[in-house]
Amino acid sequence: MKISLEWLKDFVALPESADALADALTQGGAEVIGREARGHVPDKIVVAQILSSEQHPNADRLSVCQVDDGSGQPRQIVCGAKNYKVGDKVPLALPGAVLGPDFKIKAGKLRGVASDGMMCSAKELALAEDAEGLLILSADAAIGKPVKELFPPDTVLELEVTPNRPDLLGYRGVAREVGTLTRVEANLPRSPMVAEKPAGEGVRLEDAGCPFYTARIIRGVKVGPSPQWLTDRLAAVGLRPINNVVDVTNYVLLETGQPLHAFDFTKLEGGIVVRNAREGESLSALDGSELKLRGHDLVIADDRKAVALAGVMGGAATGVGDGTTDLLLESAWFEPARVRKTSRELGISTDSSYRFERRVDPAGVLAASARAVDLILQTAGGAAEPDVLVAGQLPSAGSQVALDHGRCRALLGLEITDVEIDTILQRLGLEKTGTNWTVPSFRPDLTREVDLIEEVIRVAGIERVPSRLRGFPAEAGVADLRHDNAEKLRERLRAQGFSEARASHFVSPEALQRAGIAAEGAVAIRNPLGADQALLRPVLLSGLLEALARNLRHGADSVRLFELGPVFRQGESGQQTALALLATGTGTDLYDVKGVLVAALGAVDFTPADGATLQISGRGVQGTVRRLPRTLAEAHEAGGAVYFAEVLLDGWLETPAGAVRVLPLPKFPAVERDLSILLPRATPYAAIEKTLLGAKAPHLQGVGLKDVFVDATGVKLAADQRSVTVTLTFRDEGRTLTSEEVDRAVETLRDHAKAELGAVFRA
Repeated sequence: MKISLEWLKDFVALPESADALADALTQGGAEVIGREARGHVPDKIVVAQILSSEQHPNADRLSVCQVDDGSGQPRQIVCGAKNYKVGDKVPLALPGAVLGPDFKIKAGKLRGVASDGMMCSAKELALAEDAEGLLILSADAAIGKPVKELFPPDTVLELEVTPNRPDLLGYRGVAREVGTLTRVEANLPRSPMVAEKPAGEGVRLEDAGCPFYTARIIRGVKVGPSPQWLTDRLAAVGLRPINNVVDVTNYVLLETGQPLHAFDFTKLEGGIVVRNAREGESLSALDGSELKLRGHDLVIADDRKAVALAGVMGGAATGVGDGTTDLLLESAWFEPARVRKTSRELGISTDSSYRFERRVDPAGVLAASARAVDLILQTAGGAAEPDVLVAGQLPSAGSQVALDHGRCRALLGLEITDVEIDTILQRLGLEKTGTNWTVPSFRPDLTREVDLIEEVIRVAGIERVPSRLRGFPAEAGVADLRHDNAEKLRERLRAQGFSEARASHFVSPEALQRAGIAAEGAVAIRNPLGADQALLRPVLLSGLLEALARNLRHGADSVRLFELGPVFRQGESGQQTALALLATGTGTDLYDVKGVLVAALGAVDFTPADGATLQISGRGVQGTVRRLPRTLAEAHEAGGAVYFAEVLLDGWLETPAGAVRVLPLPKFPAVERDLSILLPRATPYAAIEKTLLGAKAPHLQGVGLKDVFVDATGVKLAADQRSVTVTLTFRDEGRTLTSEEVDRAVETLRDHAKAELGAVFRA
C-alpha cells in the first residue's frame, strides 16, 4: 500500500518528519518497506498550450505542433504522443532543462524538422511510474507558469500491510492508525446518507458469494480528463489516470478501501444478475485479456452475458469511455474466499481483488458509493437518481469482546492504568459497554480478549514492558558439548586453509568403487529414491574425491578440503562421526596434513604403519593419514600426490576442552641459540624434541626445528646419518638472561642428548 503524505494530511495531522511517521507506523505493526520522493520537477519546464498540430512530413508517427509557452512567440515542437488535442495544456521542457543524468533538452531537428524543446509525460517528470502519452494539465493552469509550482514536493511511503489488517488498505484507515499511534484526532469525513430502495428485479443475487449488492444510476455525465488534483493523487501512488469516472472509482478505493466499478448503463441489456458463470462462457476484460470462465467463477451479468468478474475486473463491453453518458455505479460485498479462489486460478490480481480477498468493511459499502457519486457529479457533471438500489443483506459485522484489566496487566507484565487501557481502545474505535467492548466492523481481526490486549501494548509501546528474568539457562549437555567442539574444530581447520565440503549421506556402489572402497559392509537403504542413493556412506572419501575433481576441472592448482559428518557401518559400530581431510598441491605432503591434525585436535599420537600411512590414536580419536594411490588420484583429475586423513572422533567431541590459560606478554627478551645434531637417519624428530625438553635445562622455553640436512651420496655426510638443526629459546620472566647462563644451559642439553640419543654435535 503506497501512501502519499500530502494526501494523508487531508485526514490527520502528521509528525514533523517522514522518518518519525515511518518509525511510528513500523513500531505499530505496519512496516514501512519503501520511501520515494516525488514532485521535484526540474527547472525550465513550463505550462504550454498546444495551438496547432500537423502531421510530420517525414515520419508517420510524429506530429509538428505549435505551442504557446507564455513568451509571446509560438514555439515549434516535434512530438510522438497521440493522446493530446489542440487546446490542451501540457508540460514543456525548454532548451537547457535537465530531465536526467544524461538527458538535457536541446534545440535541434527531428527527421529534418526543427524542434525547440520537448513536451513531457508524467513519467519523464518523475511524477508517475508509468505513463502513456503527454501529461495533460488542468485547463485552468496558467500558461508559462513553472510546472514545479503545480506539483508540490511529496513523500510516498510503502506499507507492508499484513492480511489481518484490511483497514489499512485505504487512506482513512491509515489516518485512523496514525492518529491512534501519535495521539491526535483523525479527521474522517462522513459520507452523505442516501435513501435505500429495494432493487427488486433490477438486481438479482443468485449466489451466496455476493450477499449484498448496491447500484446507483447517474445520468448525463460528460466523460473526459480528470482535474489536476485527481490525476496528481492517483499518479502519486503509481496509478495512471484514465478518465474522470474511472479515476473517481480508483480514488475512492484508495481513500476508503472499498472497491467500486462503473458500468456504461446504456450497454447493459436488462438488469444486474450476480451468478455463477455458465460453462464455456468467456469475458473480454478491461485489460484486453480474454478470460475463459468456469462454472464456479462468480460474475456480474446482465440478462444476456457476463459483464464483469465479481470483485476482480470489469468487462470491456460495458466499460466507461468517451461516449458514455449514463452510469451504473456498483458497490458490493463479496465473500473473500470466492474472490481469492477466482483470482488465484485465473492468475489475475487487481487492487479490487487484493482488498476483497482480505475482507472489506461491510459498513463502508454504502458510504463509498455515496462518496463516489458526489465526486463524479463534481468532475463529470450529470444527475444521480435519489435512491440507491439495494439487494441482499450485509453480513454481520463487529463483535462483543470482554476484557479484564487485571488480566491485561498480568499478561503484559506492565503496570498500566484502567484509564489508559480504555483510552487506547477507544482511540482504536472500540466502544465500551460495561465490561465488554464493541469491536468496529473495520477490525474483523479483533475477536478475543488477547486480541484487545495485543492492541493495548501495540499502541502503548512494547518498549514500556520492563525486562525481567523469567528463567535460568539449562546446563550444557552432551549434545551441546558435541556441537561446540565441532564448531571449534571447523574454525581451526578453516584457519589452516581448508574449505569445508558437504556431500550427500547417500552413495551408490559405483561411487564407492570409483573411490577404491569395497561396498561390502555398507548399510543398504530399504527403499532408495534412486540407484545413486542405494547405500549409506561408510567413509567420507567418495564425496571429497568428487569435490576434488570438480575443483581441479575448474582450474584450481591447490585443493584443501575437509568434511565433518556421520558415517555408517553395519554391526556394533553403527553410526559414527568422522572427520576427513583431503589435500593436494605444491608443498603438500604427509607431514603437512599431520601438522594440520595436530593443530586442530591437539597432541594426538601418530604411529607409522608403512611408508605412506600414519595411524592416529589417543584423546578419543582413531584413524589414518595416507597418500592415496596414484591411479586413484589420476582418476579424479589430480596430476600430483593426494593426501587423505579420516578420523573417528566421537570420543574427542564429547571431551570437554581444557581451560585456556592466558599469559601476559613477556617483559624481558628471549635468547635463541641454534644447535646442530648428527643422528641416525631413522631417529624421529619427536624423539629429539622430547629428549631436549626432558633435560629440564634452566630457562628453556621451547625447541623448534630449523633445518634438516641429508646426503644420499655419502660425500658430506654418511648416507645413514642426518644433521638436524634446532632453535633453542631461553627466557626468564623476571630478568634478562646473561650469555654465561645460556651457555651453561646449552651444555646441559648437549650432555643429555649424547647420553639419551647418542648424538654427535657439529661445530
